Amino acid sequence: MGSSGAAAHFDSRPVRDRLASLYGADAVDAQAARWKGLARDAAASFGEGDWRFLSAPGRTELGGNHTDHQGGRVLAAAVDLDAIACVAASGDTRVKLESEGWPRAFELDLAALEPEEAERGSTEALIRGVAAGFAARGLPVGGFRGRMASTVLPGSGLSSSAAVEVLVGAVFDALYGEGKLPPLELALIGQEAENRFYGKPCGLMDQAASALGGVVELDFADPAAARARAVRADLSAFGHRLVVVNTGGSHADLSADYAAVPEELRAAARVLGRVVLGNAEASEVLVALPEIRKAAGDRAALRALHYVRENGRVDAMADALDAGDFPRFLALVNGSGDSSWELLQNVANPRTPREQGVALAVALSREILGGSGAARVHGGGFAGTAQAWVPEGLFRDYRERVEAVFGPGSVMALRVRPEGRTLL
Repeated sequence: MGSSGAAAHFDSRPVRDRLASLYGADAVDAQAARWKGLARDAAASFGEGDWRFLSAPGRTELGGNHTDHQGGRVLAAAVDLDAIACVAASGDTRVKLESEGWPRAFELDLAALEPEEAERGSTEALIRGVAAGFAARGLPVGGFRGRMASTVLPGSGLSSSAAVEVLVGAVFDALYGEGKLPPLELALIGQEAENRFYGKPCGLMDQAASALGGVVELDFADPAAARARAVRADLSAFGHRLVVVNTGGSHADLSADYAAVPEELRAAARVLGRVVLGNAEASEVLVALPEIRKAAGDRAALRALHYVRENGRVDAMADALDAGDFPRFLALVNGSGDSSWELLQNVANPRTPREQGVALAVALSREILGGSGAARVHGGGFAGTAQAWVPEGLFRDYRERVEAVFGPGSVMALRVRPEGRTLL
């Protein structure tokens, strides 16, 4: 499709219906204008082409805090904030991808598919890593050109890097494959790119939720063959807004804190004769507490208790949603938040006690909600975002009071997106 046909494409009834499904009926006009603008910008830089339009969403973690890297279970959902691209094949191995808000294009040559030290921590590393994942599986890859934009802001706790990884995988699949690569395979490729090429250790939850879409319970007992169960509940039907609160904390110096969580959990697992905690039961951890304390310390013991309880809580949360028991679900969300605060201890960085934005956001949310709704840490923790479920009638007051503390725009209302990676 040439960019000149983008207006007709995004004004067509089938595509507008897709936009309504992805972003909500009240956002169709704005989203259509966003996509048309992306196509115009791509054409201005590269001329006319056989453009493809692709999207990959951010994600929110509903339950299962720091369980995925231990072979555990997570409840997650794709959201209506996404990374989008207008791309065309380049005819060679070169990639040139402009990105809205960035002063220069991302450029690289896919003739080489090994990690490059100079690229670590960059978008170029993610693109090269995803290409390498395709090639390692015998899947075709090639260069492309185009433009990207994202509403999944870095540091928002909604997995901007995973959205980009899944988006780039969808680009290769659409341009050089059949567009039918299974979502969990796409997620694995993205995780490998982030681990090996970008240089950030991560589990598989973020990429899986982005690739799959909807609300999904993920079981990582076998990370190479993760199992997914769709949860069919319509979360918009329960009269609550799902929000995340961006507390403004920096993740810059938190690598050691994030790494300590899986390290200590693996240390506890070794006491139990395991590599990771996996399907360990609370009774096993309780019996082994003396040995865990000696081998790994008290915090590791507390974190192991969090893990085994949180793993079971994920099943209960999914079951509550399947049964339409939203009050039960909210109680479990609060239970997850309490466990992360008290046992996992990832709502603040102990090295910077004056900065406890996530803890403050959770506490403030619960004060405002007054026993209704729910609030918890969101994602990796230590800094970044908190999550809350806010009754519709309280939302305006909630937003005003929270933004008075954390600043205008710090409260982001989300809706669950039913689709993962998408070709429009």
